[in-house]
Amino acid sequence: MSAKKVGQEIAIAAPRETSALFGHREAENALLSAYRGGRIAHAWLIGGPQGIGKATLAYRMARFVLSHRDPASAGVQHAETLWVDPGSATARQVASGAHGGLLTLERTANDKGVLRTVITVDETRETITFFGSTAAGEGWRVCIVDTVDELNPNAANALLKILEEPPQRSLFLLVSHAPARVLATIQSRCRKLRLRALDTDDVVRAAAEATGLAPSDPALNEAAEASEGSVGRALTLMGGDSLKLIERTAALLANLPNLDPRGLHALSDALGTSDRAALAAFVDSVERWVSERLRHDASRSDANLPRLAQLAEVWEKISRAARDTESYNLERKPLVFSVFGMLAEATR
Repeated sequence: MSAKKVGQEIAIAAPRETSALFGHREAENALLSAYRGGRIAHAWLIGGPQGIGKATLAYRMARFVLSHRDPASAGVQHAETLWVDPGSATARQVASGAHGGLLTLERTANDKGVLRTVITVDETRETITFFGSTAAGEGWRVCIVDTVDELNPNAANALLKILEEPPQRSLFLLVSHAPARVLATIQSRCRKLRLRALDTDDVVRAAAEATGLAPSDPALNEAAEASEGSVGRALTLMGGDSLKLIERTAALLANLPNLDPRGLHALSDALGTSDRAALAAFVDSVERWVSERLRHDASRSDANLPRLAQLAEVWEKISRAARDTESYNLERKPLVFSVFGMLAEATR
């Protein structure tokens, strides 16, 4: 993940364009060792918190495999990492989305130019045509799903069918923010690779690389310390008044199941009408609060399982509502009141 700072906005480069990877050496070694051994699993489920570099690792692996078609070659056997020269033809083609050996499944815009909230079954069926064709130069064909969480049910089933009978020299890299929620039949056909949140030092180095700021920059360090190991979150926090918004959201969440209408109106106003960074910070704060609440309540000896299930279901509804709000640029106030209303009911 990388970015360039423009005024107060931070434009984040897509993972396909990012060559640097911070942290995750153990996961990178697992992929490299499996490929070097010549018996790599055909599908990997790369899971972990959002914004820590899962997709960046997936594209890093894709570039390496597409650059080194023979696992027994000296280039693979002597490699210490999955790094590929960003100036190479393969890296440039992957960055531009023009490599014939790589297919990416991700949310796309509809006919009206609005980003869909899910990955559709029609898009997923492209894998059949893709893997049915001859790989360029008899090399590998790689499919990255970013993210598998966003496959609608029909799309998930379509992906499952090809995972059940994978073509030769095919590699699936499935990115997930919540791997435990992925369809069990898909999980069973993947080797699982769990990525952990980054150390603060790695977040600082990654954010410095992304923004061009010095690692000693106070704003960068403040964002890194509040990021909970997510470079994506750190970059979001550096994009404006997100830290203050997170503090305001946290205060309202701490008061649940009691609601503060005046505070909710103020929070809605702070979100604005089109500030994507602010919306992302709000949704991220709610997600972390719900995740922590679920972990805490589940660890209790007297855990109320129906209540836990209700809270998990509420989070699914919140996620869909947040995606719709972002995709269609809807008013933030209805989302804020809906989110807190559902959470209050689930925690009362």
